[in-house]
Amino acid sequence: MSHLFKAVQKCCSSVNKCHWVPGYFSEGVAVKPLRLIRPKSQNSQAFATHSAENRDSYDYVIVGAGSAGCVLTNRLSEDHNNSVLLLEAGPKDTYLGSKRLLWKIHMPAALVYNLCDDKYNWYYHTTPQKHMDNRVLYWPRGRVWGGSSSLNAMVYIRGHAEDYNRWHREGAIGWDYDHCLPYFKKAQAHELGPNLYRGGSGPLHVTRGKTNHPLHQAFIEAGQQAGYPFTDDMNGYQQEGFGWMDMTVHQGKRWSTASAYLRPALPRPNVHAEDQTFVTKILLEGTKAVGVEFSKLGQRKKVFAKKEVILSGGSINSPQLLMLSGIGNADDLKKLGITVACNLPGVGQNLQDHLEVYIQQQCKEPITLYQAQKPVRMIQIGLEWLWRFTGDGATAHLESGGFIRSRPGATHPDLQYHFLPSQVIDHGRVQPKLEAYQVHIGTMRGTSVGWLKLKSADPKDHPVIEPNYLSTDNDVWEFRQCVKLTREIFAQKAFERFRGPEIRPGPSVQSDDEIDAFIRQKADSAYHPSCTCKMGQASDATAVVDHETKVIGVENLRVVDASIMPSVVSGNLNAPTIMIAEKAADIIKGLPSLHEKDVPVYKPKSLDTQR
Repeated sequence: MSHLFKAVQKCCSSVNKCHWVPGYFSEGVAVKPLRLIRPKSQNSQAFATHSAENRDSYDYVIVGAGSAGCVLTNRLSEDHNNSVLLLEAGPKDTYLGSKRLLWKIHMPAALVYNLCDDKYNWYYHTTPQKHMDNRVLYWPRGRVWGGSSSLNAMVYIRGHAEDYNRWHREGAIGWDYDHCLPYFKKAQAHELGPNLYRGGSGPLHVTRGKTNHPLHQAFIEAGQQAGYPFTDDMNGYQQEGFGWMDMTVHQGKRWSTASAYLRPALPRPNVHAEDQTFVTKILLEGTKAVGVEFSKLGQRKKVFAKKEVILSGGSINSPQLLMLSGIGNADDLKKLGITVACNLPGVGQNLQDHLEVYIQQQCKEPITLYQAQKPVRMIQIGLEWLWRFTGDGATAHLESGGFIRSRPGATHPDLQYHFLPSQVIDHGRVQPKLEAYQVHIGTMRGTSVGWLKLKSADPKDHPVIEPNYLSTDNDVWEFRQCVKLTREIFAQKAFERFRGPEIRPGPSVQSDDEIDAFIRQKADSAYHPSCTCKMGQASDATAVVDHETKVIGVENLRVVDASIMPSVVSGNLNAPTIMIAEKAADIIKGLPSLHEKDVPVYKPKSLDTQR
């Protein structure tokens, strides 16, 4: 019991330093590992020796150990004839140099801490947004084994079937719902078991919320009272409606792609995975990718790919690395003194993200997560999780949600809700002020499109990120709907016993102009950047990769991550990114695509109304 005593002692001594947000740890005790075991691997020693010879080579060199890179490492190394090297700029997700457990990654309730810590976060920011009062928005992205799946809110949402049918129409041939659904299922091990839409034996454990909190129940009931349907599975037959959400949580711990895919692959002799390895350039011979250049421990080295280099750095890092390597808009590259290897103007263009706003209501009963920030309760939650992986530390608390249509005529939902029985302020960097509950509400298929470009030829310089939020009248109108429809839901009878004064936007915000001003001042990123290396046909001047994820005009080079989405999906991005990697792995291995024809999908009885 000595480790528990030390945990309590440390936690008590740190109470004044602790920064808690809605039930989430932000700082606290570091303890010896209990059940999370450091992977056994001698890869680092072998890698260092070979790299010193500067002729190290592998069949596949994968850049980025995030949601896609971990999947690819596992699937490509299933063939023992394939040697795979995975390079990650950030640290491992298990230990820092002090050998202390990174509990804040693996504890689901600690997610806000991860979003605000640059030890394993790229900590990006946008340009000042001219349609949002010139605000600079914060964009956290994972820089750690597991990537953003080690930082995110663990919400498992796939998007709507029509998103993938749209991809097919946009030039991503073979990426329609019939060809994508099997890969969602292949990845998944759902605790409710397999069916026509769910997988039951994949590496990615998916669970439903366990708290059964009365505010979650009230939210789902209020949605139905407002005239929307109930859905028992937002990832199944019917996305539309209100219900319980799925989470990538397993046995009380975050189930990132590092846990699901990478760690099981590490014992294979044909797998090498490196951390703290910053890739700075793709090595090209003419227009053929032959390897990458990287920096590790202050030394610049090279590694070579006998078959392919695969970029899985995400929607910011992958296009950045392409441009640094001379693949991108020729005019932009020449201005920075970068030798052009392939003029591909679409690199960094087509940037799409989900914007969202928090609508907050004061709660009349002391049942929100506000109490979890009290010192004694904080210690109780932390120790229960460390000892049993149960309790309030074992969930991200985003357990209910909904999808609705903003207007008549919409064929499928274009607004998404996440409900939280607490209050979040400034990404969790400011403590909640009182007992409150909130929804995150945002548009799913906004029409504002942005871009990113290199700031300089220095790989360490963050690129210039211009999401161009709220640049269309359509997006402004839809956000007005977000506020109006949410107020209607919060006004339902189900919330009557809990409903106190509205905190945000507040009673003074009523007219369209006042709502528009509120959105400009308070809307923020939902952390879903995508589409910057668009998948499409070679005849499309904006496409970067073809339907096989190959970079157009360059041999032996692929991009596999959320950046290749032709357009953003109607939901969270982690599940689709894992699906993309699963499907791409079969493509790379030369296997025929899995296919399930004509799986039924819900359609509204009438488009004359929105509910």
